[in-house]
Amino acid sequence: MLVTCQQMSEAETQLFSTGVSAEPFMDEAGRQCALAIRRFHPSPATAEIFCGKGNNGGDALVIARWLKRWGWRTNLHFSHGRDDISDLARIKLKQYEEETETCEDYTSNTCICVDGLLGIGATGDLRGGVREQADRINQWREEHWATCYAVDIPTGLNADTGEAYEGAVIADTTLTITHAKAGFAADPAIDQVGRVVLIPLDIPVENGVTDVDLLFPSNLRPRLQRRRFDTHKGAAGRVTVIAGSRGLTGATALATSGASNIGAGLVTALVPENAYEIIAAQAPTEVMVCPGRTLEAIDRLNPDVIAIGPGLGEDVPAELIELMLKHPAPMVIDADALNALSKHQLDPTELPFNRLLTPHPGELARLTEKNDDRVSLTRHLADEWDVTLLHKGARTAIATPEHPVELNTTGHPGMASGGMGDVLTGMCAGLIGQGISLHDAACLGSWLLGRSAELATVGGTYALESVTARSVSSHLGMALRELQSDLTH
Repeated sequence: MLVTCQQMSEAETQLFSTGVSAEPFMDEAGRQCALAIRRFHPSPATAEIFCGKGNNGGDALVIARWLKRWGWRTNLHFSHGRDDISDLARIKLKQYEEETETCEDYTSNTCICVDGLLGIGATGDLRGGVREQADRINQWREEHWATCYAVDIPTGLNADTGEAYEGAVIADTTLTITHAKAGFAADPAIDQVGRVVLIPLDIPVENGVTDVDLLFPSNLRPRLQRRRFDTHKGAAGRVTVIAGSRGLTGATALATSGASNIGAGLVTALVPENAYEIIAAQAPTEVMVCPGRTLEAIDRLNPDVIAIGPGLGEDVPAELIELMLKHPAPMVIDADALNALSKHQLDPTELPFNRLLTPHPGELARLTEKNDDRVSLTRHLADEWDVTLLHKGARTAIATPEHPVELNTTGHPGMASGGMGDVLTGMCAGLIGQGISLHDAACLGSWLLGRSAELATVGGTYALESVTARSVSSHLGMALRELQSDLTH
């Protein structure tokens, strides 16, 4: 559920009017924010803490106290001076100053900025001390490659509309408190908000935006299925991957690795005979690679799910187009398979309901002339085509008829490289093969792919730009284990 500023404000007013103190909520919010930061940056580093005059600045001071306790170097910056802050923030400043400095564990030259300048109720262009400090955050981010964490919302972003006012802070990660804000779902907000982490607080909100939601571990974990002890490979999903062609052989290896690493029991790749030897040499050792992909060969495998499209090439035979239109097994349709539908001017409404389409914006544009914001377009097309639609991008959107549109929150710009979609196709198929619905498989797959990409860079081993689809696939097990164990946000 997303909330507007008014809904969040009313919920807080109602709670605190009963005599409940706001201080424990600030302490808990700051503690959880600090923990989230430490999960992305495990080693103590330098934190530049930017505090406004209100309670958002108080949250930032609690974060600073925890980081200081854990051995971080923390430097405070105030938009209106140390004396012009709220009474509660003043208490948090005193507690911060009383915290013992423990920098002997300092090991990293990494720098982060914590944006606690303004809360969700602020609107309009930034001015005065707030603008000055916001400019410093953005400058630190550009010149020193600092990672910016926004407390609840990036300063200068309209929480209801997603509009970024002049001078707004660009956050790499937004630590949204209690509920994500309605404006986060808007296209213009994507670059300002970045990765979204939910910081849950027990503040009841009676009404919220329910037709759109963001994906977090709290709403994804219940969709996982725990295996019975007597599970065997035949019961863990028979996945058939139809992919690859000469010159596009790597797509098969990536798609099948996605299926295997997400837990599929039996993964078989059907590939063209003229590329069989190359693909067989590249594929994961546990994957069966078979030359030829006739309908008879597919039926002999008795697949629980079929993934089709990665690396197929431009000339998709009519037999495979017929497969997409008529085969009874659930199917993940991606890449060149989607292009084949548009090339042959096939209406996606002709597809059976048990189809998951995973287009990036270019592939989607070939299937429809409709143009709208990401949420509205995904919603409209999923309903019109009566399929599950996974609209890939920096804020991947998933929609199925009679389900809310759900937006992914994980990942980073390093995923802008070839092969990520191939891994995702295999992951979705692997999850479907294990009995998870198409919609939930798309949601889980998107979130886990993004989290795997994050794990590939934790600790500063690799730059974002160096992350590859293969390295992301190799971290899927770690991401899945985190989600199962409630170890991440």
